Amino acid sequence: MKRLLAGVAMLAAMATAAGAVDTPPSTDLPDLSAIRAQIYSGEYDAALVELTALCDSVKHADVYNLLGYTTRQLGQYDASGRWYREALFYDPTHRPALEYQGELFLKLGDLDAAQGNLAMLDLFCPEGCAERDTLAAAIATWQQAPVRPAAFPASFRAGSGR
Repeated sequence: MKRLLAGVAMLAAMATAAGAVDTPPSTDLPDLSAIRAQIYSGEYDAALVELTALCDSVKHADVYNLLGYTTRQLGQYDASGRWYREALFYDPTHRPALEYQGELFLKLGDLDAAQGNLAMLDLFCPEGCAERDTLAAAIATWQQAPVRPAAFPASFRAGSGR
């Protein structure tokens, strides 16, 4: 019996030690106001450093959405698409991610995908919301532009993996 208790104690200690090493990232959202201030002031490189470091410990749609926005502003469209997909994986109803991903689709010439995001926002905001209105305005502006970017690869499309 003494050996059994010693074995259980050893397993518990090992599990605790392993848990400390393999602690899963938190889904609790820390205060992002300082990072948002960097983004609003155009300090995208600094915000990217902060957000990338935060990704190691926090798994949250808001963090991924900000990463998508920041990388889009830096012209890193592949990374931006990935981060928006990650945000929508964690929260498929994340309105800012749907808006910004729609804007990315327009930037890359995919009107159909942008309109798909607008349709999703119509579902999530039947009374209307700022994200829906902003994306609708971006689509209208894009449609009136004399020169539009070429369509981009299907791998960017909404729902095409994480």
